[in-house]
Amino acid sequence: MRRCPSNSQEAPGYAGASQATSHNPPGIFRMIVTAALASVMIAGPAGVQLSAAPEERVKMAELSPAVESAIDNALKCLASRQNKDGGFGTSDYKVGVTAVSLMAFMLKGHFPKRGQYGVTLDRGLEYLLKKSKDGAGYMGSSMYEHGLATLALSEAWGMSDRDEIRDALKRAVEVIIQSQNDQGGWRYNPRPQDADLSVTVMQIMALSSAKEAGILVPSTVIDNAVRYVKSLQVRLGGGFGYADATNPAMSRSAAGVLSLIMCGERNSSAVQRGLEYLKRLPESKFKTTDFYYYAHYYSIQAMYQAGETYYQEWYPKIRDALLESQAKDGHFPGGEAGDECYSTSMSVLILGVPYRFLPIYQR
Repeated sequence: MRRCPSNSQEAPGYAGASQATSHNPPGIFRMIVTAALASVMIAGPAGVQLSAAPEERVKMAELSPAVESAIDNALKCLASRQNKDGGFGTSDYKVGVTAVSLMAFMLKGHFPKRGQYGVTLDRGLEYLLKKSKDGAGYMGSSMYEHGLATLALSEAWGMSDRDEIRDALKRAVEVIIQSQNDQGGWRYNPRPQDADLSVTVMQIMALSSAKEAGILVPSTVIDNAVRYVKSLQVRLGGGFGYADATNPAMSRSAAGVLSLIMCGERNSSAVQRGLEYLKRLPESKFKTTDFYYYAHYYSIQAMYQAGETYYQEWYPKIRDALLESQAKDGHFPGGEAGDECYSTSMSVLILGVPYRFLPIYQR
């Protein structure tokens, strides 16, 4: 199971510093060989599933020809819509949309400089690297976009030995660390002022992936983030609020649950109550809900991490709903961002959890 970074020793230098160790790509990529790229049975590091209790083991999920065809068509559509500058999207949030688009390609095992979408990935990475350079490490118009871009760079570094990716990742992590507020959370601006759950969870995801990629992250940063997330859980019901412990909703509750699971809290009462809150929501959630793609992006990962029973009850329903909504050219409806590159990429990330090529999808 992937956990949030937690180091017994903080990175040398000032308390908020981060630095790379020797290049240490995420475990899954150390295991991938050419023949394995044709298989959907890639799992996490050896021993992970064998050590889990039988009821917690997650079997290989349903990867029907329809799902694989949907993902292939979506990626073909995405590649055709890449902008001239290498980025993706038509909205004001092109950094974030580019990040999720790149992760959609990587999810299927596509590598920079190799294969069908090698050039597509190279151009997208160059776009993010330029944004990093122009922003002195800060990418995008908000910390949410920055977190997504950090996550994409850390996953990409697991496939590459390019020093510029590592250096941009280090700078991105430093921005995150320096922007954490006294409560342990983050908000949209890169300043340690207020906080909300949505932006905070995105930073937890980014820091977790960066740690897997070899970047040192102070354990206190994660400990404080966990305390902040827990403080937003609503006492009655188990859902999570946005900036206080009120008005729970599916999207932020799924995000809160996943972030705690990734930080080693899978068996905690906070996670169990959050999972039950999600399960109790009406079945209509698979067809429509606020922040639809965002909500299901976090939900399917949380259910996968929670174990077989949760996962097998959830994945087929969201799979079928997404397959029904896909257009003939491969894209998925624009959803909350009004950007079809975003909705298409997020749909691939939801449908493609069984591929497990990205370390963020391992248990």
